[in-house]
Amino acid sequence: MDPDVDLHVPAQRAEPQGRVLAVVAAGGALGAVARYALSLLWPVVPGGFPWATFWTNVVGCALIGVLMVLVSEGGRTAHPLVRPFLGTGVLGGFTTFSTYALDFARLLDEGAAGTALAYAGGTVVGALGAVWAAALLTRRALGEPAVGGRDGRGGPGGRRGRGGLSGRSG
Repeated sequence: MDPDVDLHVPAQRAEPQGRVLAVVAAGGALGAVARYALSLLWPVVPGGFPWATFWTNVVGCALIGVLMVLVSEGGRTAHPLVRPFLGTGVLGGFTTFSTYALDFARLLDEGAAGTALAYAGGTVVGALGAVWAAALLTRRALGEPAVGGRDGRGGPGGRRGRGGLSGRSG
């Protein structure tokens, strides 16, 4: 393992694994139920764009961007179970790569290759753009400088060593 990679939120104490597993399971159940409810409210028509899964992944990624700024940047810390419950649990259960992949395969099987490709590319661009934009807007709302500027603190990436979304430090 790379010794420069910090897999924990800075200044966060370790929690017993049983408690972490319990909050991840509880959060995952809540997130998965919310995702399933959206799929029932917004069903996919044959050959149609899977909007429920698309927006679930985009909104979930935006919320991940907000969460990571709130619990790990600017010297802030949260209770050690907040990130596993909300991040890995709720948002991990809410967002879905498996349904995304199945929707893509279903569209191909139904002969909707153009829709499948638009969905595949649009989801990646939408999800990555959402996490970036949400993190940026959250930093701005908190009065913090944006990551990525040439501010003399770590080159083009800025905020070097702050334990941002990448998890890398120093």
